Amino acid sequence: MDNDSYVSKDINMSLEDEDKKDEGNLTGQEKIEAIHSKILDEMIPKVGMEFKSEDEAYNFYNAYAYKVGFGIRRSKGHKDQSGKMKNRTFCCCCEGFREKDKRNINVKSHRAETRFGCLARMKINLDQTAEIDIADSSGIAPKASLELMAKRVGGYENLGFIRDDYKNYLKTKRTIQMKVGETGGVLEYLQSMQLEDPYFFYAIQVDQDDLISNIFWADAKMMIAYSHFGDVVSFDTTYRKNQSGRPFAMFLGVNHHKQTTIFGAALLYDESAETFIWLFDTFVKAMSGKKPKTILTDQDPAMAKALTSQWPVTCHRLCIWHLYQNAAKHLSGVFAKFREFAKDFSSCIYDYEEEQEFFLAWNAMLEKYVLKIMIGLYECLI
Repeated sequence: MDNDSYVSKDINMSLEDEDKKDEGNLTGQEKIEAIHSKILDEMIPKVGMEFKSEDEAYNFYNAYAYKVGFGIRRSKGHKDQSGKMKNRTFCCCCEGFREKDKRNINVKSHRAETRFGCLARMKINLDQTAEIDIADSSGIAPKASLELMAKRVGGYENLGFIRDDYKNYLKTKRTIQMKVGETGGVLEYLQSMQLEDPYFFYAIQVDQDDLISNIFWADAKMMIAYSHFGDVVSFDTTYRKNQSGRPFAMFLGVNHHKQTTIFGAALLYDESAETFIWLFDTFVKAMSGKKPKTILTDQDPAMAKALTSQWPVTCHRLCIWHLYQNAAKHLSGVFAKFREFAKDFSSCIYDYEEEQEFFLAWNAMLEKYVLKIMIGLYECLI
């Protein structure tokens, strides 16, 4: 071997030593990024990936582990009450620690320790997205659906995902559906309206994946009506546009002929405080900065939070119609048992404008029906 070969070999060895020194100074995240830079992007596990089967997921993670330089094994999984597997975790072969050998005194030569608590793992949920899709298409509220799924697997800790994961999955699914199906038509309509009416206003909010989540619009007629009659506004989100339950929100008022007039409309993703904050800011922007003196809404905590934050001077009051609907829902037994209760309750909340007259009627109604309920309970006991 000539001198050049020795020099080349020495240079390569010194470069390898420098690389090892550099790797020693890297943080854990930097080391992961350095390793991933040498692997094809499609071979790196990512949140939201879908597989046809558990075996396909195992083979995928096994191929990734081989590239990185570790082995894997199937770890724990959870089953539902019917015995069906709900989730599975694939972990590094070095995950965990060996339990203490009870024969420690008698064993002369122990096997080499192979586990040192490695945390590398990949967890998959089996068929849970299908359950979420069925619940969503059936109109079941996310909270109720999540509670049902948790009961089936013996608790939230066995679900394999958290409440935010559930909401994010639905949001991505719905916004993709909207992008593919509805958005093209909606945008085409809004753009055509702006061509017909130069004062037509619309605003679109997109999420972190650039998918449309919220849309607001108002034409010139709405803006003029608001400038004249916008001191008191009723904000309503009880309308539903489609089966995915996207709220259709309207800003309403009453003109000088006591006719309902529309000030603006919006198609929203959800009824969260963040959504309402964006909507209220956008509405004020469309109306040249004018905020209503009074706004009537339903009993929604997220809505109240957004109003307090964005319109602190505006007087917030609850809509009587929503109060009646909530009473009918929570007092359904009273409505069903006493035929005159609905009439008396309606008269109490609709017919009195003076505070003192209202309280007199309210207290009289309470005394009347609380006495009847107490008599009914007494008769049941005897």
